[in-house]
Parts: sequence; C-alpha cells; structure tokens
Amino acid sequence: MHARTIRGIAGVALALVATGAWAQESNNRVAAHTDWSVFEAAEPKQCWSVSSPKETVNTRDGRVVAVRRGDILLFISYIPSSNVDGQVSFTGGYPFKGGSTVTLDIGGTKFELFTDGEMAWSASESDDTKIIAALKRGAEAVLRGESSRGTKTEDTFSLFGFTAAVEDADKRCNS
Repeated sequence: MHARTIRGIAGVALALVATGAWAQESNNRVAAHTDWSVFEAAEPKQCWSVSSPKETVNTRDGRVVAVRRGDILLFISYIPSSNVDGQVSFTGGYPFKGGSTVTLDIGGTKFELFTDGEMAWSASESDDTKIIAALKRGAEAVLRGESSRGTKTEDTFSLFGFTAAVEDADKRCNS
C-alpha cells in the first residue's frame, strides 16, 4: 500500500469517527469559524477542520435524482505523530466508483483527488499545500464524484471561515 494511502487512512479514520460526534456538537469540537468547525483529539494528538456542503446535487443519466447518502464532509487534518500536516480529504457519503477520481474545483482551479471506498484525498503533500492555498483564496469549493452505482454528485462547500479554521487546527497541533 502506498505510504500516502496509509497516512490518509489514519487521518481519515479519526475524522470519520468524529463525524457523528461533530453533528451532535461533541466535546471534541473546540472552535467554530463561520461555516467550518475545528476538532481536537488526544492520544495521538490530532486536529482537523471540517465542513459540510451548502448544496448537493445528485444526477443519473443527466436527470436530478434523490439518493440516500451518508455524511458528506471536507477535511483538513493534522496528525503530528504520523507526519500528517494539512492533509486534504473528502467523504462523499457513498462508495466511489472503483478507479475514479473526485474533481475539486476552487474558482476554476481544479485538482484531482484519488478515491478508495468512501474516501478521496490528494495524491501528495505538495498537492495538499496547493489545495489549501487555493481554498484560502476561494469563496466556495465544488467536489464532483461518481458513486459505484453510477450516480454523479456535485457538492458545494462554503469557504467562509476556512482560513481561520485551518490555521486554528494547525496551531493546536503544531505549536
């Protein structure tokens, strides 16, 4: 397994455990910055900023369809003990089509995230750095993916509060 994948799974595993708690305002939530929240956990020390989409559109054969999806979340994770420093990941609330990618569009600048199961993340630390810089400059991020059943999804995230949240999470884990 690729080292990046192992690091991604470690960061994402924690994030997925926290998502249910996030929805319920658990005691792991340490800050809120407009449309983004910051979470912190110990043993090992982990911090992440996370948001849910403001809009989702699901289509099949070019028509809008109603589908049941789990949590849809965009994360930036910090796990110092695993050398994870600002890792971008996304869960679309369904298993992605095998071998597919998710397109992340920030104001016309596009990035590809690779998928594995219900998760997607960037291919490298340098991609994470570029994505975070674009997210700080942007107003919204649109993620487009395809489910294992052929449903195409488009999830739009507000970036209001992103910079404050990601800097807060970074500071909490790296100071």
